[in-house]
Amino acid sequence: MLKRSFDILLSGLGLILSSPFWLLFATAIKLEDRGPVFYGQRRVGQYGRHFRSWKFRSMVPNADQKLQAKDQDSRITKVGRLLRATAMDELPQLWNILVGDMSFVGPRALMPEEIEVNSNGKLVPMEEIPGYEFRHQVQPGLTGVAQIYAPRDIPRRNKFRYDRLYIKKQNFWLDLRLIVLSFWITFRASWEVRGDKF
Repeated sequence: MLKRSFDILLSGLGLILSSPFWLLFATAIKLEDRGPVFYGQRRVGQYGRHFRSWKFRSMVPNADQKLQAKDQDSRITKVGRLLRATAMDELPQLWNILVGDMSFVGPRALMPEEIEVNSNGKLVPMEEIPGYEFRHQVQPGLTGVAQIYAPRDIPRRNKFRYDRLYIKKQNFWLDLRLIVLSFWITFRASWEVRGDKF
C-alpha cells in the first residue's frame, strides 16, 4: 500500500511539474522530422499482463523496420540523443505509473516477443532464460537495481539476477535510494556511465 501510494503521489507530482518539458520536447520532436511525438510499445507487466508503455519518440518514424547499427544507431534523431542521454524519453512512463501499469522501482518491462542471442549465436526467447518468470512477481519499474548497476552489455540471465536481488530485498528505503540515484544520473546526463556496486 505504501509503495502504490508513493507511486501515485510522485507520478502525479512529476506529471504536473514536468508539463513545460512535455511541450518543449513535443515541439522539438515535431520540428525535427514531423513524425509522431510518442512511441508506444507492448510490454509484459506483473503476473505476465501486457500493457502499452509510452515514451517520447527518440528514433526516426518506422525505426522498427530499419536495420540497427551496433555502435552509433543511425535511427536515433538529434533530439532523441539528448532525450536518451538524460533518460527524458521515458518521461511519459509517469502516466504508466499513475494508472498502475508500472511502479517507480522494479525490473525493467520487456517486450513479449523479445529474444536474446546467446554465446553460441543461438536465438533464445526470454521465457527460456532462468529468472524470467520470477521477475513478474512485482510491477516493472521505471528504474531499478539492474537499470542502475548492471552493465548494458551483459546477458539477460545476469540482469535477471539483479532483479531477483531487488525482489528479495525490496523495501521503501531501497526504493527511495534507487529513485534518488536515478535522479542524480539523469541530472548528470550519464545513463551510459553507471556504477557497478550494489
